[in-house]
Amino acid sequence: MTGPGLNRRRVLLSATGLGLAGGALTSIGGLNAQGQTKILVQYDWLMGNGQIGDIVAQKKGFFAEEGLAVTFGAGGPNAQTLPPVLSGQAQIGEFSTTSQALVAYGAGRPIKLFACGYQYSPYAYISLPRSPIRHPRDLVGKTVAVNPNGRFTLQLIMALHKIDPAQVRIVTMGVDMTPLIAGQVDAVTGFLTNTKALSVLGPDRVVMTSEDAGVTSYANPYFASSETYESQKPALARFVRAAAKGWGWAYANRQEAVAIMCDAYPNLERDVERDTVDIVMGIAFNGATKAHGWGCFDNARIARQIEIFGSAEGTFKTRVPDLAGFATQEILELTSAARPRLG
Repeated sequence: MTGPGLNRRRVLLSATGLGLAGGALTSIGGLNAQGQTKILVQYDWLMGNGQIGDIVAQKKGFFAEEGLAVTFGAGGPNAQTLPPVLSGQAQIGEFSTTSQALVAYGAGRPIKLFACGYQYSPYAYISLPRSPIRHPRDLVGKTVAVNPNGRFTLQLIMALHKIDPAQVRIVTMGVDMTPLIAGQVDAVTGFLTNTKALSVLGPDRVVMTSEDAGVTSYANPYFASSETYESQKPALARFVRAAAKGWGWAYANRQEAVAIMCDAYPNLERDVERDTVDIVMGIAFNGATKAHGWGCFDNARIARQIEIFGSAEGTFKTRVPDLAGFATQEILELTSAARPRLG
């Protein structure tokens, strides 16, 4: 995932789908000429290494084996993720993080989270040994350059650790790492999976992820409208079984998976993706997936994220998300035997 950072404005705009009616209008995409169930997956960002397992599942025919004809809808800076799902144009959505899904649900949108592709968000604060930021308290007295969407996450971190915002200087940056190299700032923000951008900082860079700083979240969560979820659980389970097989294959055949992904999306740089795939697999698979299988999520961690986000005034516009209404373990239980236990 090399997508944008998180701020309250972007989360609210992308997650609530302004101007859209709250309910889903249709359920599933029907059948194609081969009798396969059509599913459109609407992603939050451009297709890349965060979707490598899904791409493998499509190109290796794993979705077809489950009787599915899956189409990918790429996201990006000018695309919306939620409206196609709520309108029924897309049957499955994938946000960049569970933060967006929580805010959408908190705004009254009828969605249901049923699996998570990444076990934590790769969004991070990167510094250098001359002025390292390894723990949140190290932010005190430092200048931090965040991308235009990153202020909200930093504000949450400071609130969690009772850091006076006046003690941290925040400046806005783009993707250029020059201010850190030149010593103009003490830290920049970026994604661990964006290895090309980070490579200019050298191997001695110091990393503190938002997860390390206490802002609990999952990344690349899959969700459906409540209507689609209730009416199409078998199709969603088939999707997760096939996607899990794709991710398991990619885990075991990493360089081959990179080749499949780059063949499908020639804009991706093969050398960069070869250097990044181990990082991607380390985020998609860990001790939790070794115990519970790819795609799993822990209800307690989701509940903790609700608590953290609820502490920021105005985050949830209509309701505080209730865990049972927001997320379900049902699809994971239905696919338990098929999801690879790796980590």
